[in-house]
Amino acid sequence: MDKTWLITGASSGFGRGLAEKVLARGDRVIATVRRTGSLDDLVAQYGERLSVAYLDVSEPDAVQATVDKAFAEFGRIDFIVSNAGFGILGAAEETSIDQMRQIIDTNLLGSIVVIKAALPHLRAQGSGRVIQVSSEGGQIAYPGFSLYHATKWGIEGFVESLAKEVAPFDIEFMLVEPGPSRTAFIGSIIQPEPISDYDGTPAHDLKEAAFGGGWVIKGDPDRMINAMIAAADSPKMPFRLLLGSDAYDGVHAALTERLAVLEAGKDITISADFTEEELAAM
Repeated sequence: MDKTWLITGASSGFGRGLAEKVLARGDRVIATVRRTGSLDDLVAQYGERLSVAYLDVSEPDAVQATVDKAFAEFGRIDFIVSNAGFGILGAAEETSIDQMRQIIDTNLLGSIVVIKAALPHLRAQGSGRVIQVSSEGGQIAYPGFSLYHATKWGIEGFVESLAKEVAPFDIEFMLVEPGPSRTAFIGSIIQPEPISDYDGTPAHDLKEAAFGGGWVIKGDPDRMINAMIAAADSPKMPFRLLLGSDAYDGVHAALTERLAVLEAGKDITISADFTEEELAAM
């Protein structure tokens, strides 16, 4: 039986690729874009099975109206894919307040509002699956991506908590965490005005590698999207779907180090509690 997907940020990258693949297999898609005309070719090919809406997810009222309209027109929506977002690459000190607000309003608050807007509808229909496109950067951190990481670590914490809140309503979540992949992401990254004092430091070294061709990107977006669809279709979605060998290596190393730090500080950590005798006397 064909499924219905609502996908934000579908103009390019993972959003467009996902829309193309599920439409090709016969599903229906409500795709939101920020560039009008960016999906005209798919509209011509798939007709009424694709509905396109202009949406800036940083505008909460517009998000609510778009989600409400999608459910009103299509009835049941099986998959909500919160994908819209972008990156900022530069030292935190270089990033302006406006740039900080923009990325938080889009990547973090925008994702939260999309999901929140869908929840009453998913509860009413008795089930649903929410796919939040995060990043390996929701579990690890590169120098120069501090604001991007703030949004991805933030949305992962939100989803972890929310998944527990709505589990009784048979609403499932999956955090998709792609590693570096050959999409247009790098080309759309905002670069703040550089401060020369950071030349030769990790933040600028990474930027030079990313834009100078020194960063070898192994991730195949086509294979990643196939993995996303397979996981979404599975009887029970994995809560986290890490994609790419570099992502696996990076997250594995980060979690191993974090666990070692936790164990090394165990005695101090436990010493912060009341003793059993003190608790008994309270």
